[in-house]
Amino acid sequence: MGGGFWARRGAALYLAAWLMLGLMLAGLLSATGGAGLAPSLLFVLPLVLVYAAVCGFSAYYLCRAYPLARKSTPAVLGVFFLTAVCAALLWCAAASGWAAWWQWLAPAGDGVTMSRPLTAVMFGVGVLLYGMTACAHYLALEFERARGLERRELELKLLAQDAELRMLRTQVDPHFLFNSLNSISALTAIDAGAARDMTLQLAGFFRHTLGLEAHRKVTLAQEVALVGRFVAIEQVRFGPRLGVERHVDREAEACLLPPMILQPLVENAVKHGIGQLPEGGVVRVHVERAGSRLRLRVENDVDPDGADGTNAAAGGGVGLANVRARLLAEYGIDASVHAARVDNIFRVELALPADTGE
Repeated sequence: MGGGFWARRGAALYLAAWLMLGLMLAGLLSATGGAGLAPSLLFVLPLVLVYAAVCGFSAYYLCRAYPLARKSTPAVLGVFFLTAVCAALLWCAAASGWAAWWQWLAPAGDGVTMSRPLTAVMFGVGVLLYGMTACAHYLALEFERARGLERRELELKLLAQDAELRMLRTQVDPHFLFNSLNSISALTAIDAGAARDMTLQLAGFFRHTLGLEAHRKVTLAQEVALVGRFVAIEQVRFGPRLGVERHVDREAEACLLPPMILQPLVENAVKHGIGQLPEGGVVRVHVERAGSRLRLRVENDVDPDGADGTNAAAGGGVGLANVRARLLAEYGIDASVHAARVDNIFRVELALPADTGE
């Protein structure tokens, strides 16, 4: 439907341009040829419309047959010059026949006479119009090619994003799954109900991630729910050693963001931070909307004497690098990622446009 609309619109603009040209030629003929305005219009407009159709179809197929990228410039110019000359000669012959027919029908002195100056003018205008039509077709074909390249680039980008999300899924820490299964095995003998709950949480987490698509954004509320599933599983394993504090601005819950942006940061906080502390610690998630910006912050306690937190702060973590790359691909310079260790706290801050899809 969209392609047909644009085709009809282009044809209408093309005919409108030729009609305006016909009106100009009729006015010029009326002013210099001695014929009235009405006979000039009746003489010129049919000729112009016929020549418009001839130029349009002929130039279109020649442009297809002689693409600029594959044919030499002299060959293209030669072919179009000869074609334009032939088309202009045929147009002048048709004009002479049309004028003779009008002379036979119209009263004496009320028709259009094809004089040599008028024939020369029509020939020159015919050659020029054919060349302009060919240029217009080349521009249209180039625009069509550019749109095709842009469409293919977008398709490749979507495929790359899908592949990136699939890679992210495979990068969900294997130790997380391994330790979760070990915890389930240990709980089976101690607390069968807790083991069952953890199994359901683990199944729900992976079912949720498998339903995500990289090119389709999710709301912040959905991303926070995914983080909640992950934390619930880890809390069964860590017990009271893992504390979680969440503050999510209600105005930010409807904002859209790429899927699995927040979860890798929380996973890093548990693995590199809380997992290295014998007494455990707290992971803090803070999200707020500040006007047109969405700000997300993930903090975790780290070992004061350890070096694990510095690795993530330096940007060496796979999860953090993945988040950086995805935000850069999605938002460019409109998004930023800052990671730093301050005292005994490791902090990652994200800033991106607050897009609600409205």
